[in-house]
Amino acid sequence: MAALATSWRAEVALEKIKSLARLPGALLPILHALQEEFGYIDEAAIPLIASELNLSKAEVHGVISFYHDFRREPAGRHVLKICRAEACQSMGCDKLTGTSDEALTIEPVYCLGLCALSPAVMLDGVPYARMTQAKLGALIENARRAQ
Repeated sequence: MAALATSWRAEVALEKIKSLARLPGALLPILHALQEEFGYIDEAAIPLIASELNLSKAEVHGVISFYHDFRREPAGRHVLKICRAEACQSMGCDKLTGTSDEALTIEPVYCLGLCALSPAVMLDGVPYARMTQAKLGALIENARRAQ
């Protein structure tokens, strides 16, 4: 199951930002810390980070949008990553797509390192290979029941 994040609180975010601001290349550690704390990077964090690191809001936004692992909104209780790399595409990963909801967030990734066993997915940090629609449906159903 995905880790439960806390609700966005500017004072908590600012404390984390300030505690990491003096690190060399502090932007990425700050973004990771905020995502770990809240489960996503709230829009309100951008000016806080920019101010503390003496960066423009555009620079901070650019880094957040460049790295696909940073979320801009909270994820569902479970996160399903579906590999969209060539090997998985050739083995039918397109059939594994579905709809995100409050319980399940579906995200594309571009290689889980299981190319020889494609198509591959990762549910809540655990990789699964040779995935079919039926196997994926059962996997998701089991995760939802285990809550």
